[in-house]
Amino acid sequence: MFSLEGKTALVTGASGGIGSAIAKALAAQGARLALSGSNGDKLRAFREQLQDEVGGDHVEITCDLSNATSVEELVPATIDTLGKIDILVNNAGITRDNLAMRMKDDEWDQVIRINLEAAFRLMRAAARPMMKARHGRIVSITSVVGATGNPGQMNYT
Repeated sequence: MFSLEGKTALVTGASGGIGSAIAKALAAQGARLALSGSNGDKLRAFREQLQDEVGGDHVEITCDLSNATSVEELVPATIDTLGKIDILVNNAGITRDNLAMRMKDDEWDQVIRINLEAAFRLMRAAARPMMKARHGRIVSITSVVGATGNPGQMNYT
């Protein structure tokens, strides 16, 4: 395998299924994690479980990815807490399914704001310290539905 000892990672959607699996895999390789999500209680419980199962000194940072100000504060909060950011994993995402002719503007906007705009803002914020450190990795998780399509998910795909 490989080692992530001494590396830090921010994982969005960390308390969900895919996010928690990513976080566990990174922690198992030695990374120190900033676990982010919108539900503070769920994040705290996951952090405690992660520390019990894998070890490490991880932190949780609650963030509403639909709020641009909150998103803009997430990378700086990670750096303030962990000292740096080596890895950003854009994993959080939502769906608001509806047929195109019935889709409301807010259903479109919510998905675009969280799945696309928040990921862009986080990548932009993480790129600066990564470039300064001359090292960093950004991973954005997507869905196969983007390639295959699904009825009622034009905002998601």
